[in-house]
Amino acid sequence: MKQLAHPNISDIGLAEVLAALGDPVRLEIIRSLQAGERSASAFECNLASSTRSHHLKVLREAGIITHRAEGTRCFVALRPELEQRFPGLLASVLGCLVE
Repeated sequence: MKQLAHPNISDIGLAEVLAALGDPVRLEIIRSLQAGERSASAFECNLASSTRSHHLKVLREAGIITHRAEGTRCFVALRPELEQRFPGLLASVLGCLVE
């Protein structure tokens, strides 16, 4: 499996990050990634594989998550540099979610 491209941290814009976070499915993915890296197929959402892949692609291209290929499996995690770029952003957004 090929390694996917990630934007440079300096190229990540606030508008793109907020747009990517503007979807409830993507917010749920981000919430679950707070516990750490997960297999791309391990998210508990009732979505087709292609739809889940689309949401992960949007998050990756916005610079919110990282993608790592290991053999035939893909793993995703929150991008640690995002906290340096926009301190407290994810915590603030996720803190506003009603459970």
